[in-house]
Parts: sequence; structure tokens; C-alpha cells
Amino acid sequence: MQITSEMVRELRDKTGAGMMDCKRALAEADGLMEQAIDNLRKKGLAAAAKKASRIASEGTVAASVGSGAGALVEVNCETDFVAKTEDFQGFVREVAALVHARAPRDLESALLLPAGGGTLSDKLTERVAKIGEKISFRRFARFALPAGVRGAVVPYIHAGGKIGVLIELHGAGEDRPEFAALGKDLAMQVAAANPSYVSRENVPADVIARETAIYREQALAAGKPEKILDKIADGKLEKYYGDFCLVEQAFIKDPDRKVKDLLKAMAAAVGADVRVAGFARFQVGEGMEKRSDDLAAEVARQLGKGGSL
Repeated sequence: MQITSEMVRELRDKTGAGMMDCKRALAEADGLMEQAIDNLRKKGLAAAAKKASRIASEGTVAASVGSGAGALVEVNCETDFVAKTEDFQGFVREVAALVHARAPRDLESALLLPAGGGTLSDKLTERVAKIGEKISFRRFARFALPAGVRGAVVPYIHAGGKIGVLIELHGAGEDRPEFAALGKDLAMQVAAANPSYVSRENVPADVIARETAIYREQALAAGKPEKILDKIADGKLEKYYGDFCLVEQAFIKDPDRKVKDLLKAMAAAVGADVRVAGFARFQVGEGMEKRSDDLAAEVARQLGKGGSL
């Protein structure tokens, strides 16, 4: 029977075992999920199974850059206590360095990267056993300068790893101190202002249409004449661009200037077009379900039930 990636992922989610161990177990069980689980349990490789359904919404982000490329990763755990340990932080830095060096195409292929005699997936499973919490590699972003293009890939990590940014800036080399400083400022801008797009040209047409329709309806409900609804909607759309497009935002260090003004000034200084080619911003746990309790409460609850930890 053919063992698909979906079957491997399902078994991994159920047991917490490494990706390759799951693939072998499914092959030995001719694709039968329950038998594969039993095979892993017999080999002691499903020790993380009880942790697989836990909520891991804490964690940290880390970056690795060099040679015109860089990677930003988010790795999650269950508690902020573990997230702050040097052991966990060091592991996340190792993941970032691996993704930076090997340039996987997606998360699934990243988990199959060789790491320390096994795969990255195996290393995650080892960490679960060592730390005692669910550990998951949630996402990554990787940028690389195109061949022949001068620029920089700049990281910024904020609040001890709670927010991370990676930005790709074209126009000059990092040998220009003012260009490198601009990259750092723009990365900080992304961290603080949380834009969704680089510029208004990057906003999808369906998003513009939806926002425009909402603005028209709001103006109509406020009693505005039909003939000026489009003008009102256009004005509000400009504000939308100023809020959600990086180059249209007010610069956090000087709100009287927009980010695009900084890019123009830098272009004049270096004698080349300066533009933001892309950015990624990760905030730990964003969009994820959060733990509603804490470790102390969990201990108290277990003791109250007469259970053991």
C-alpha cells in the first residue's frame, strides 16, 4: 500500500513520533493506522502521544541571516517558562540556522531536513521527551536576494523573541552603513505597526472592493448624498492604505514622514532605486488558541483529584 504524506502527518499528530519513524511504522503495518500506532508504542517511540493534543501557543521566534539570505522561524511550546529557557531558545536558533542553510520549500520538507543523525522532526520529538511539553515547529519565512541584485536581508527580534521580523531590501549593499540602518528601521517599523502589505499595489482587488463597499454603505447610512459616496470611499481607502501598507505608513521615529519618503531619500543617497521586496512578521501564538490555565492551577487540580503528575 502506498504511504502518503497525509497518513504520515496524521500518525505523527496522534503519536508525536518522528516523521521517518511514522513512515516506517505505516509501511510495516501496510497502512493500517491503529497497528502503526501499536508498532510505535512497542518501540517506545510514542512517548509523546499524551502531549500531542495539548495547546502549544507559547514559544519564541528566531532569525538566521547571512550571504544575502535569511530565515525567520516560530517554534512553540506550552509554557512561557520553557520558552524563556536558554535550552529552548538555543534549539529555536538551531532550527532557524538549518532553514536558512537548507532553504526547504515548505514546512513538511523542513521537518524532513537532516539534523543530528535524524531529521528535524526527530529532533522535535526528542525535545518533547526532554522538556516534557509539546513542542511544535509552526512556520518559517525565508528570503534570498536574487542573483546580481544588491540589497540586504535584515532581521529584528523584539521582546525576547515574542515578535520577529525579516525584511528584504533592495538598492545597495550592507557596506553602506546608512542602508543597513534603514533596513533595521524598516524591520522595527514592521514589528511596531504590523502592516499587511508592502504597498497599495500589493493589496488584492477583492480586498479593495470589499473595503470600498463597506465605506459606501457607511456613508449612505450616515445620510450622505449618493453623488459623493465614491469620493468619501476613496478618502477612507487612502486611510486604509496608510494603516496597512508599509510604504504608506507614518514612520514610527518621525510621524511627519512616510516610509516611502525614507526610501526616496535613500535612493537619492545611493544613486539607485531602493525598495522593499518583501517582509515577514511573526508574533508568537497569534491566531492560536491560548491556554486558559497555568502550571500552578494544573498542579492544584491534579492534587485535588488525588492524581499523580
